Amino acid sequence: MSVPGHPPAPKFDPAFTAGYSPEQIQRGLTRYAQGVKVVVDSLEAPVGLTPKETVWTLNKTKLYRYIPTRPEEERHPVPVLLVYALINKPFIFDLAPDRSYIEYMVDQGFDVFLLDWGSPGPEDRHTTFDDYITQYLHRAVRKMQRVSGAKEITMLGYCLGATLATVYAAHYPDAPIRNLILLTAPIDFSSPPEGSMAMWLEEERLDVDNLVGAFDNVPGELIRLWAKMLKPAENFVGAYVSVWKALDDRAAVEGWQAINRWVEDVIPFAGAAFRQFVQEYVRGNELIKGQHEVEGQRVDLANIDAALLNIVAKYDHLVAQSQSESLMDLVSSEDK
Repeated sequence: MSVPGHPPAPKFDPAFTAGYSPEQIQRGLTRYAQGVKVVVDSLEAPVGLTPKETVWTLNKTKLYRYIPTRPEEERHPVPVLLVYALINKPFIFDLAPDRSYIEYMVDQGFDVFLLDWGSPGPEDRHTTFDDYITQYLHRAVRKMQRVSGAKEITMLGYCLGATLATVYAAHYPDAPIRNLILLTAPIDFSSPPEGSMAMWLEEERLDVDNLVGAFDNVPGELIRLWAKMLKPAENFVGAYVSVWKALDDRAAVEGWQAINRWVEDVIPFAGAAFRQFVQEYVRGNELIKGQHEVEGQRVDLANIDAALLNIVAKYDHLVAQSQSESLMDLVSSEDK
């Protein structure tokens, strides 16, 4: 049977169901439908549910403070600022109840703040990577201090957020950072391993000016595809096989849905920020060489003297261990 305006329906091959009873076929079709619904519903999975309030905004950027759950006398005096990457949404820190880093930290008595960059629009295409440090992160820290009343803070940067946090700490040597925590920080691009995310940004693989010129802001869909193509079997097939196997485990399904929403919900990368990151940070490796300048001043990683915890993952295919570990020899921190 054909429908006007549509291609003909594919022919059904009876050999596909040979050896299966009608009941088995029905169970298979039902399970398939359940799996499809799980995947579709994941795009609306409830995430980021820990209670919070907005304490500062600038353009698309918001600074959240999470509502404490312990009395004031049981709280830690040094607040924590979470700085996430520019290309994913920060609810990875707060996936779901009992699966939330933020919820855990608040329950431990920490005063937790989160910097949410928001999603850039066409009007933000001229925002550079360094603008996020000088115009947004710097102001957010000052606001955080005023709101919390704290003289010093702990800053935790994740992925590109860790790069931003590193440059901030080096560019502002008087910044009130007591503890600097970096999680999979892409900083050293002297020899990016084949198979890491940086491989897509090499000059022979990407014309960055043409890309930014065509789109203004680099589409999130393209960034998501780059990441998935590094491990196609795992990302395009394996992820769905795992959830199909766990359809009867509600907790496992809900956890998978929250993660899948984060994986799929990639936001654009502001055009000028992407161009600067590729040309100066990746291809020029200026930060490690001590050649990068912000506001006319050289960014010296030796200015970092806060207690430093640098966390890497041995088998991370997006940010290789070698792209983070060389920082340890360049900072002045004694506790590292």
